[in-house]
Amino acid sequence: MVEMAVRTVVIGAPTMGMKQSETIVLRKLLGKARTPYVHNLNKLMCELLAINRRRARYNSVLKRVGIFVVVLLSALRAMAQYDPSFSHYWAMEPSFNPASVGKESKVNVTAAYNMTMVGFTHNPKTIYVGADMPLALFGAYHGVGLQLGNDQLGLFKHQKLALQYAYKHRLWGGMVSIGLHAGLLNESFDGSGLDVIDAGDPAFTTSQVTGTGLDLGVGLYYSQRAWYVGLSAQHVNAPTVHLGETNELSIARTYYLTGGYNIKLRNPFLTIHTSLMGRTDGVAYRGDVTARLRYSHEQRVMYAGLSYSPANSVTLLVGGIFHGITIGYSYEAYTSAINIGNGSHELVLGYQTELNLYKKGRNRHQSVRLL
Repeated sequence: MVEMAVRTVVIGAPTMGMKQSETIVLRKLLGKARTPYVHNLNKLMCELLAINRRRARYNSVLKRVGIFVVVLLSALRAMAQYDPSFSHYWAMEPSFNPASVGKESKVNVTAAYNMTMVGFTHNPKTIYVGADMPLALFGAYHGVGLQLGNDQLGLFKHQKLALQYAYKHRLWGGMVSIGLHAGLLNESFDGSGLDVIDAGDPAFTTSQVTGTGLDLGVGLYYSQRAWYVGLSAQHVNAPTVHLGETNELSIARTYYLTGGYNIKLRNPFLTIHTSLMGRTDGVAYRGDVTARLRYSHEQRVMYAGLSYSPANSVTLLVGGIFHGITIGYSYEAYTSAINIGNGSHELVLGYQTELNLYKKGRNRHQSVRLL
């Protein structure tokens, strides 16, 4: 429930285009998230109490500002998990584990667009672009990667630019990797979009405030021909980004555990790809279990599958490779009282090209990350 509330938070009109029943459910969900992020929350609440004492004078202001504060505080608490969730996590491992870059003997480029909580005003929208490739230098295997991200969450915008490196070594018939992630975060809040009657209230900014911060991550990854397992930590330095002169956004460390296994069937053209991912920041958590039936024959590749996140959602996935381009689509339907039509759409595009950097065919290890 918490994970759904994280991506549900919106800042805007009081009703946000929801039915009354949906509004009640949303507020209950947001109330379960517990991590505070803004340094001057006490000041903000004091301002609200002061307005409350002047109820006779500011009755209309109190009603609108009070709703905003509830949504704002819920948003700040609900960001317990800073990172967005992707249904195609198994195809975007570098987004949360730097040790997975260069996993394949190809240049791999992936782009994803996720639109969460369709039908709600200011619903979250996320764009991700990543590229990685293997290297063979000084008698050792390496991987390098680059990723860009843009996450629009109401009046908040989270942007990142990151470089990734992985050192690889053959072990027990497979490949073990240790990875590092170094990125720059750019955070912004557009106060000009606030609907506040008393524009002079110092508790609310009416302009756009921005801030930057350094973001670090580490990862461990092991893969063999048919299975893999990975462990990683994002935001290990727990960065704090200052927004303007009075506010700051603190980002909690997030830990990921992921794994997968490919099951061969009697039909040589069919395989079942299973995968799982769990993540937590110590307060909120999310788990996903996914199974995909994959058809592969000559140049034709197609798949369809289901993913389940306990107490959160059920996701339908379909995709394939068309004219050398990998295309995947998913629809995530929440298992709460929110309407099935207010789920999340996700589109993933991928492209791979052969890369022969290793000598004498030493890059024979295969990837199990293929769609």
